[in-house]
Amino acid sequence: MSGADEKPYRSIREVSESLGVKAHVLRYWETQFPMLRPRKSRSGVRMYRPKDLELLQEIRQLLYQRGFTIAGARRKLLAERRPMDEATSAEGAPVRVEAPLLREIRKELKALRAMLEAPPIRGRR
Repeated sequence: MSGADEKPYRSIREVSESLGVKAHVLRYWETQFPMLRPRKSRSGVRMYRPKDLELLQEIRQLLYQRGFTIAGARRKLLAERRPMDEATSAEGAPVRVEAPLLREIRKELKALRAMLEAPPIRGRR
């Protein structure tokens, strides 16, 4: 997908065919990866830019070749693409920490805590 045939935009059909992934999978990935936002025409047709294609290739590799889960691939991509925030370690030394990743982990921990604190579900008689 590089070289002389490089177009400014590609349709979802073209991208789907070149990646070997169904169009509905690409649409699903848009909902799971916040950094993936193809442009849409006035009629709502998705138009993928070269940077979108690079990201899609990376997502496909993480999921299909490297065996990442959707959540794991999302965390990895967010960690690579977002600026790091300063934090301190237990020893007081500065440590670079990914703020969006921390927010996601915090959200997951809150959900787990709520599940653990919920009263047990009793079986029916």
